[in-house]
Amino acid sequence: MTTRLEQAFTEASKLPPKEQEALADWVLAELRSEKRWDRLFAGSQETLSKLASEALAEHRRGQTQELDPDQL
Repeated sequence: MTTRLEQAFTEASKLPPKEQEALADWVLAELRSEKRWDRLFAGSQETLSKLASEALAEHRRGQTQELDPDQL
């Protein structure tokens, strides 16, 4: 465990039990969310590569147009 994380846990341990539980729930939810996004992105490389290839092919065929941010 890093020094900074130890400091955070030391400070968190000074909170009332109800706030410690809320903080723990939030941290655990964030960690689960990060793992979920990692899995989703890891499994999407083939799809993203296919979409990028299709977009480049359309551009080469002249089927795209440049966007003007001032006209959005």
